Amino acid sequence: MILEMKVPSPGESITEVEIASWLVENGDYVEKDQPVAEVDSDKATLELPAEESGIITLKAEEGDAVNVGAVVCLIDMDGKKPAGDSAAKQTTETIETAEVKEVAKPVETIKTYASGTASPAAKKILSEKGMDASGIKGSGKDGRITKEDAVKAVPSMGTAPTHGERGSERKKLSMLRRKVAQRLVAVKNETAMLTTFNEVNMQPIFDLRKEFKEDFKAKHNVGLGFMSFFTLAIVRALKLFPDVNSMMDGDYKITPDFQDISIAVSGPKGLMVPVIRNAENLSFRGVESEVKRLAIRARDGQITVDEMTGGTFTITNGGVFGSMLSTPIINPPQSGILGMHNIVNRPMAVNGEVVIQPIMYVALSYDHRIIDGKESVSFLVAVKEALENPIELLMDKNALKSLEL
Repeated sequence: MILEMKVPSPGESITEVEIASWLVENGDYVEKDQPVAEVDSDKATLELPAEESGIITLKAEEGDAVNVGAVVCLIDMDGKKPAGDSAAKQTTETIETAEVKEVAKPVETIKTYASGTASPAAKKILSEKGMDASGIKGSGKDGRITKEDAVKAVPSMGTAPTHGERGSERKKLSMLRRKVAQRLVAVKNETAMLTTFNEVNMQPIFDLRKEFKEDFKAKHNVGLGFMSFFTLAIVRALKLFPDVNSMMDGDYKITPDFQDISIAVSGPKGLMVPVIRNAENLSFRGVESEVKRLAIRARDGQITVDEMTGGTFTITNGGVFGSMLSTPIINPPQSGILGMHNIVNRPMAVNGEVVIQPIMYVALSYDHRIIDGKESVSFLVAVKEALENPIELLMDKNALKSLEL
């Protein structure tokens, strides 16, 4: 019996995916639930598992865009798993290699009038690049320069002598990366994005973590990091300044009565932005547990489209990579994003004296169409105040109770 494997829907709004890579070869025997392909949508890369065991026949090439519901491969469920498949395959390859060596003869390259001559299409491309055909090795018949040779040719950067290989690679971007690029350009073109900055003295949080992090981890099996402080400080600030939690919908402003906080995390396929739902209802333990869960799922490539859909505000932490300062780009259709950065000991005036304190620069990018300058600055100041006075403003003056210790 032949089973037709169709592309499942990764999410409600996704109608097309791209075959990123096949993990098996045509004619292979596959086990049920064995990953056979990776497919890219415009939001995530997902694995496609075999629905049954059998011999697989591929019906699409890597790089092909296929509609959701389209057949991408066939599985012959009557096909039997070959006994000693690996050994037989290796023996066959050895015999074939020996036969090829036995009959193979050197092929002389014959130079003709076509050698080094560009085809009309190649000649036009080289002319546009300002390049001479004499420096290009043709891959066509008798050394003729093809259109593909001309497209791949890289103009010289000067006449100075070189001291190594100077190749280049031409590789199609994944559907996810192409979609990210489109969205980033759209944000710059379609929003009135501005960024405001401030600095946070992280000493109070350092002191709290030093005092309670061991007990916190022992009881809750999760570390007491910076994300819980920032998330809860942002939730507080969003309640004070709800426009920052809003988004544009044509001529209307939509303001949710909840705070779904998107967090940018690094995964094997690049940056992903899963969402902490109803962060306003979470404690320090709740936020840290959710951050850990989402980070592990992103790292293992298990994050779903639903887990990355929505969000009313985003936090991104370039500090883990060493960034001192940046202007983060808004995650549409949201209107604000907070950038965290590295923490550096800096001289600071405290009570009239210069002392060394751990300082983090923070940046708020916002859509000026919906958020005024006064509101954006006040929002960031509210975040700063909560981070510098966490016991009073985030813990209701009771650290032990808030940390559930």
